[in-house]
Formats: sequence, C-alpha cells, structure tokens
Amino acid sequence: MKTYTCHTDVTAPKYTHFAAFKTALAACCNAVIVKVCWHLAVKKDKSLNAQHLLDNSDFLTELLSAAGNDSAQLNWQHRGVQYAWLGEGILLLEPLAKAAQTDLVLSCGIHGNETAPIEICNRLVNAIVNGTLTLGVRLLVIVGNIPAMKQGTRFVDENLNRLFKPEQLTGDANQEQCRATELMAVLDQFYTAAGAGRRRIHLDLHTAIRGSKHEKFAVHPFLHGQPYCAEFIQLLAALECSAILLSHEPTGTFSYFSSRQYAAQAATVELGKVKPFGENRLQDYLATEHVLQELIAERFSPSSAGLPSTVSFFQVCRSIHKRSDEFHLSFADDIDNFTGFAKGERLCHDGDVSYVAEHEGEAIVFPNAGVAIGQRALLTLKRLDDPVAHLPLA
Repeated sequence: MKTYTCHTDVTAPKYTHFAAFKTALAACCNAVIVKVCWHLAVKKDKSLNAQHLLDNSDFLTELLSAAGNDSAQLNWQHRGVQYAWLGEGILLLEPLAKAAQTDLVLSCGIHGNETAPIEICNRLVNAIVNGTLTLGVRLLVIVGNIPAMKQGTRFVDENLNRLFKPEQLTGDANQEQCRATELMAVLDQFYTAAGAGRRRIHLDLHTAIRGSKHEKFAVHPFLHGQPYCAEFIQLLAALECSAILLSHEPTGTFSYFSSRQYAAQAATVELGKVKPFGENRLQDYLATEHVLQELIAERFSPSSAGLPSTVSFFQVCRSIHKRSDEFHLSFADDIDNFTGFAKGERLCHDGDVSYVAEHEGEAIVFPNAGVAIGQRALLTLKRLDDPVAHLPLA
C-alpha cells in the first residue's frame, strides 16, 4: 500500500484557530496528536473563490476545477449567506439575518462512486447560492473522497468510512487516513465554534453496492444506552427510509464519530444503489430532496409523534469480519440487502469456520467478500416485531 506522511501544506487552506481545534480533537480522542494533510489534487491554473462559484452557479463544477487559494478568497457573503471554504470539498454556510439554532452536517462522497448523494448536495448548494432556497441553519457540506470520486471508485487505498477512529491513525498514512483526520478536525471546528446546547444533526448520505428490499434505509449509530430521539427517527422516515438498522457496537463510521463525540443526531443514510454520474434518476430523490430543503430552511416538523408506522426496525445481531483469503459468501453475488435466511442456513465461511443464521429470518446487509482482511464483510439483522419495547425514546 502506498503511504503518505500527514502534514500541513503551505498551499492548502488553513483552518481558523487550527491549533485549538487540533488540541480539542486530540483531547477527545485519547490525547493522540495528529497533523492534518490533504493536498489539492487539481490543476493550479484557477483559484477557489466566491466569484467562480457565483459565475458557474454550480458547486460541483467549481469544486472539481478549482485549486490553490489564499485566505482572502476563502470567505465571502452573498444573498444573506456567509460562505467559507474550509478545505477541498468542505463548504460552510451560515445565515446572516438570523441566529440559527441548528447545526446541520450533510456529508456525501465518503465513497467516491456513490454519486446520487453528491448530486443531491450539489443541487442543494446551488439552490442556496441562487437564492431559491433560504438558509435557516448553520450548514456544513462535505464531499468526502474527491480523488476516489474523480476516478469513479469506492476508495483509493482503503475504506474511508472505517477510519473515524483517531486513536488508530498514525503519522505515516495513506490519503484516506489523512482525509479522515482532516474531516474530524473540521467537524470539531464546526460543532465547537457554535457552542453547546444546540441542535446538532449529521446525515451521512450514501448509496449501496447492491440492490435492497428496502431501497432507502438508515443505519443508526450505537448510543451506549442513551435514548433515541423520536423526532430524528421521524426525520429519517420522512427521507423515505423504510428501514432503520440499530447498531449494536461502536464503529469507525463518520456518523458514529459525530454522534459519540458531539452528541449529534446522526445516521448513515442509504439512498438507493450505486450508479455512475449522470445515471441517477432525479424523480427517485424528489421527496428526499424536498425534506432536506425543509431541514435546511428550518421548516421541517415531524408528521406525528412517536415511531413512524412506515418504518421497519432491525437490530444488528452480528458484524462478521473477514479473517483470511478463504472467506466466501454462501449465497449469490446479486442477492438483495435484507434477504432473510432460515435458522441454521449457512451465510458464509472463512477457512474452516462456518457462519449460519442463528435466528429464523435472520437478514443480511452489506455483504462484501472483497473487503480487506480484518474488515467487516457482512452484517446480520433481526427484525423487531415490537420496536416500541426495544427503543427508549427521548
């Protein structure tokens, strides 16, 4: 694996109060001191500034074409919004006319080939820039893995959405590890700058590798015994998530990091199947995008109290990791997420070790035999017949 040394670059964007953010990040992550790196991997013949974005009226176009900037170009005001580039693919938007009460993070492109969420976020930013969408919250938009996005792959060196564990990052790192370090520092900057006691929401938008019996679904981070937020569950339902998975343990995902370290209402939201740029159907996302617009304008309100009846809830039972090159799934490659298995039916085997369904109807999601050794290759689920009894609500 190619390695990179994490460092700051004099040509890259600087963070305001960077030392304070690095200190805060280290303190909340077992006092591991890490340095931020992320080189701009684009041409040097353009500047990343407000005028380019306003002229193009397209966030994604500007993001992919711009590079080398100075601090004077990183902040600007337009149509009642304060904008700030915090790094490549990281845009902060704050309303000037009102004191926003909500800190909202929309992240996409953590996996570079998951294009629909990138297109959705692009349209949302464009609508704010063009004045057709009123900004009512502090909004942080993150396009996560731009090198992978440019080459149309899930990642370059390793899965970025397993790396939000600062205590495991080292000084010699690949670019995904460096990017994870940068994004954690930016998230710390965003949340702590506004202070405590505010509503914090983080939606990490993805699409899945394979088809699914639930086209749109969410993975809720493990809460360590804390209650679930009923209003946030209603938000996920409004985003057309017909299933919500309840995680059973800590993970290295972006949404878990946001939830655990900053008490954000966070989730990994799967919005369909992976498709190349240009092949996503806009009509498949109209309702989801409308809810995001309402959330950005601070107009969203739940349609009802309690748990939504339109959602199926699943408890994650097991996270099966690949332990050797002899790992094989025991079902067809094109099987849908949420397919159930009879009790005792084999799910996979890893050398001499076989894994079978432990419960009648035990379902699978995210099966992937091609992951690196040590990575998760499969999650198994048990549907909750009485979710009210299993979900303490706040």
